[in-house]
Amino acid sequence: MPVTAWKSALPLVILLVAGCRHTGELDETGGISAVRSACPTVGVPAATGDITLFDPVGSVDASAIDIEATMTNVRSTCFDADGPDIQTKITFNIQARRNRSDAARDVSFPYFISVVQGDSAVVAKRVGHVTVHFDAGRDRATASGEATSVVSRAAATLPDDVRRRLTEKRKAGDEDAATDPLSKPEIRQAVLRASFEALVGFQLTQDQLKYNATR
Repeated sequence: MPVTAWKSALPLVILLVAGCRHTGELDETGGISAVRSACPTVGVPAATGDITLFDPVGSVDASAIDIEATMTNVRSTCFDADGPDIQTKITFNIQARRNRSDAARDVSFPYFISVVQGDSAVVAKRVGHVTVHFDAGRDRATASGEATSVVSRAAATLPDDVRRRLTEKRKAGDEDAATDPLSKPEIRQAVLRASFEALVGFQLTQDQLKYNATR
């Protein structure tokens, strides 16, 4: 069975100005029923869920692969209780495999947690490390890591006028009945400003990113 070990710094904590996610659909009264959560959506960006270490460093030959690792089982738990802040705990596993398994070995993998606002702007980022321990004679091991984001409940609330325009009832025949309020730039931008994602992945070098993208 894989050897499980966990060694890392204290869990990372990111304090955000705001964080929320939205979906919306027309309700039967003609308004938009907006489903909102102050918890950011959690995911792994493309090409950052795997890392490959080579020996010698700098080689990208298959014969030079030293260790390969994958980030898996990314989960989040949102503590949306009463209070000014909302915490989201993010946990994940790192599954690693090495080619030489003679001696015991510890390998430290850097990972990041970043918070993206409006699908494009990184507003916070921290880097941590998780250490995987290989026992002598074992070529596989698993380690666990975690990070936490803290969201201001007040800042996660849309302004009253924006929320009112999103949910106001519209009747057939009205001038704006067929107009989606999200088509208005000021409404769309307000929703984007309040939309956040918490992203985790391996903290890769440019060469490692290129390798993941082209292999």
